[in-house]
Amino acid sequence: MLLAIDIGNTNITLGTYDGDSLLFTARLATQSHNTDDQYAVDIKNLLSLYNIGIEEIEDAIISSVVPLVGASISSAVSKLFHIVPLILGPGVKTGLNIKIDNPAQLGADLVAGAIGALESYNMPCVVIDMGTASTISVLDRNGTFLGGAIAAGVKLTLKALTENTAQLTSMPIEAPDSVIGTNTIECMQSGLVFGTAAMIDGLLERIEYELGETPTVVATGGLSKQIIEYCKTSIIYDENLLLEGLRAIYEKNN
Repeated sequence: MLLAIDIGNTNITLGTYDGDSLLFTARLATQSHNTDDQYAVDIKNLLSLYNIGIEEIEDAIISSVVPLVGASISSAVSKLFHIVPLILGPGVKTGLNIKIDNPAQLGADLVAGAIGALESYNMPCVVIDMGTASTISVLDRNGTFLGGAIAAGVKLTLKALTENTAQLTSMPIEAPDSVIGTNTIECMQSGLVFGTAAMIDGLLERIEYELGETPTVVATGGLSKQIIEYCKTSIIYDENLLLEGLRAIYEKNN
């Protein structure tokens, strides 16, 4: 079995594959202060929860945008399974043609998402990943990574609003009944949900114009499902896109 781990700024997503079959997915909170031993215990407990023994894990692949946590998780995996995990980064074969100014700067999460899209969807393709940051990646008709856009994530925007204003409080991130809110909470919800959806629609319209053709649009990550429901653009939701990308990258290197 293969253990695929995607480490984001807020959450760590784990998935176990038996061949091409994804057996389960689980999430841990990203904690920079956790030791490798603590992460080892967490991973062991998650596997036990899904009735998978340590001895069944034969290899692992890790992508991380948090270097300190990536190092701890890598060490935890080595301790648990007595293997050296494949770390997604420079030198790892991905098959992705990258045309940004400095390909080495492309985040591991964006690479994994792009490969996941290449494996499953028609090109050209736009990948939206809504986590701590909302990232948009653009692949042309040949599957070449052209670049994209980055904006503050929904939760990050809410945090900025509540921490830097005296009279705005935190609230659930959900769509109100109307775009025109009639109280402070509804007004904030409208701005966060409908405002983010409108931003995505606007960026996708401009991307399509620059591409000169209509791309497949795929969304993944945290709050994507809650936001894309209110987009005018047709968007496919794929919860496990990055894990599928990691599995495909592992296979290219083995």
